[in-house]
This record gives sequence, structure tokens and C-alpha cells, in this order.
Amino acid sequence: MNTASLESLDYFRRVERIIVWGKFNINRHNRAFQNGIILQWHLCRPCHNREKAKGLGKYICQKCHLIIDEQPLMFRNDSYHPDHFNCTHCGKELTAEARELKGELYCLPCHDKMGIPICGACRRPIEGRVVNALGKQWHVEHFVCAKCEKPFLGHRHYEKKGLAYCETHYNQLFGDVCYNCSHVIEGDVVSALNKAWCVNCFSCSTCNIKLTLKNKFVEFDMKPVCKKCYEKFPLELKKRLKKLSELASKKAHPKALDLNSA
Repeated sequence: MNTASLESLDYFRRVERIIVWGKFNINRHNRAFQNGIILQWHLCRPCHNREKAKGLGKYICQKCHLIIDEQPLMFRNDSYHPDHFNCTHCGKELTAEARELKGELYCLPCHDKMGIPICGACRRPIEGRVVNALGKQWHVEHFVCAKCEKPFLGHRHYEKKGLAYCETHYNQLFGDVCYNCSHVIEGDVVSALNKAWCVNCFSCSTCNIKLTLKNKFVEFDMKPVCKKCYEKFPLELKKRLKKLSELASKKAHPKALDLNSA
């Protein structure tokens, strides 16, 4: 270290307070480092508390400037000790559960009596449009798919075990998708021809008559055909279908029509 640096170091050791200009690297002991020289200064109480709160991961009250040890009251995007405020309606000292409505603070009982819905996600009052789902109420932008977290914004959702999903992720995780309409099957599922069908979608692909698993049908082009329509098929086509039926496993189509008896 050169003579100038030693003189500077000795100077900074002797002074009790210094005014620091510019940007320095500050550690948790309120020391700044510049060119290898340690600079130390005194902080006012609010600044000291702010630096301490950062180290502890806590909030600073914007009214008394002290560290908030318990849960803070968030008001207009700032943090406060709850006991600095009183309920606008009943005058009781507030807790962190206080609710803000139109710029005023209310205790939870008074707020509930006002009938203002609380969002199931952010626990804040809903002053605009309300989404009612899953037995709760939500801000439109907070009612989201449990998988991709995208808001539904009025689009259809699907519920499973107390959670909401968009159609895409419901299908991926749980859904039976109808082979005919490609929608999630919400009611009873018809399992036939190794596929899933809505009850209303399981019908003859030729005449559209509704079928059940009790009806006799033939698989043609991966879709069911009723016995009546099958009888109208050309003879050569029926022979090919009969041959394919003989090669197929009977276990794969237990309810399908036996072409030998058609």
C-alpha cells in the first residue's frame, strides 16, 4: 500500500463521522469498501432498522419505522403494525386480518357484515366482477388452472378434488375424451371399440340412431354401425368385414356384433 493510501486510512480511522458520496459495497455491519479502504458511518434509526429488517427478511412499519415481528397489515401496498389503525366502522384496534375497502380499513367481523366477497386466492375484497366456483369467490384474474396457472377469463373449467383445470390439462391428467366430439366426458362413459364415448355421441355412424352396449353393432372405419345399416352394405364389403372380424380378438370387442350371425 502506498503512502497516500496509508494516510487516507489513518484519516478515516481518526474521524468519528464521515459523509460518503457515491456507491459502495455495503456489508451487514454498515461498512463500505472503496479501493481497499473500509469506510464506516453511523445510520439514523429508521435506516438502521431498514437494513436490519432486510437481513431478517421482515417488514418495516411505514408509520413508526420499526421492524414488524408479527404478520404485517398491508394497506395501500405498504406494511404497518396493525395496532396503528382502528376499524372505520366499530373503532376497534385492527389486526393483520383487517380488510381494505374503498380506501378504508375494517375489522374482519364488520367487513363480513357488509357482504363484500373475499377472493379465495389473495384473500382481498372483490369490488368488481366475481367468479363463483369451487364453493368460493374469486377475482377474475385470480381464478386460474391449477396446472398452468392461466386465468380462465370466462372460459370453461373442469373441477377435480377441489381444484380447477383448463380443458387441456384436465384431459392430460384425468380425462376421458369422447372419440366423437373430442370433449371431456362429464357424465357416464361408454367404453366400446377400445375408445371412450359420450352417451349421446355413441350412435350409428351411418344413420345416427343412438346405440347402447346392449345393441348389436359392427365396427366399420373405427366407428359403430347398427345391424340394420350393416345389412345394407354391399356383399363384398360384408365379406371383408367378416374376414377382419374373424382375425380380431373376441375379447377386444365383447359387445360387437358377431358377423357370422349377421
